[in-house]
Amino acid sequence: MSGFPEFALDRAFGHPRGLLGAAGGWLMARCNAATEQQVVRLARLSGAERVLVIGPGPGVGLRAAAGQAAQVVAVEPSEQMRHAAAHRCSDLANVSVQDGDAESTGQPDAAFDVVLSVNNVQLWPDRVAALAELRRVLRPGGTLLLSAHGRWLPGGRTGLDADVRAAGFTDVQVWAWQPPGRSGAQVQARAVRPR
Repeated sequence: MSGFPEFALDRAFGHPRGLLGAAGGWLMARCNAATEQQVVRLARLSGAERVLVIGPGPGVGLRAAAGQAAQVVAVEPSEQMRHAAAHRCSDLANVSVQDGDAESTGQPDAAFDVVLSVNNVQLWPDRVAALAELRRVLRPGGTLLLSAHGRWLPGGRTGLDADVRAAGFTDVQVWAWQPPGRSGAQVQARAVRPR
C-alpha cells in the first residue's frame, strides 16, 4: 500500500494496537460493514454450520455470521481486535474469539463447513501457506469465501485465482464487487475443498 509507512499499516490494520489500532478498528467497522454482510449472504448459512472467520477485526461480520450459523470461531492476531470482537459478540453464546491468523489457525483438521475472510487477504505474509491452512481446517465439500480490497491485493484477481487453485481448492470463482458508497471495488472468491 504505497503512500503509507509499513509500520503504520500494520498497527492500524495488520496487527491493530494502540491509537492507530483504535482508528483502524473504527474504520474497519464503518467501511467494511457492507462487505462483511455481503460475504455472510454469499455463504448461504442455514443455521447448522460451523464457521471460521479469519481476522474479524472489530467483529461486524463475526456477529452477522453468528446470527445465521450454529457455531462461529474467529481467529485474530491482534489482542486489541480480539477484545473488540468479543465485546461486540458478548451476548452470543455461539461465538468464540481466539488468538491466531490465516497461516496458523490453531483449529483441528476438517472442523468447519465455511471459512470467511474480509479485507485481510492482502495482509497475509504467505498467501499460499494461509490458503493451505484454510483448506486443512475445512471439511471435504466445505466452502471458502474471501473478499479483499482490489486496489491493494497483490496479483489482483488473477493472482488470487491462481493461489486458491494451487492450494487445492476446486470450483473456484473470482469476481469483482462494488460495495455501496465510496469504498473501492472488492475482489471476491468462492472455492470448495474437494470431497
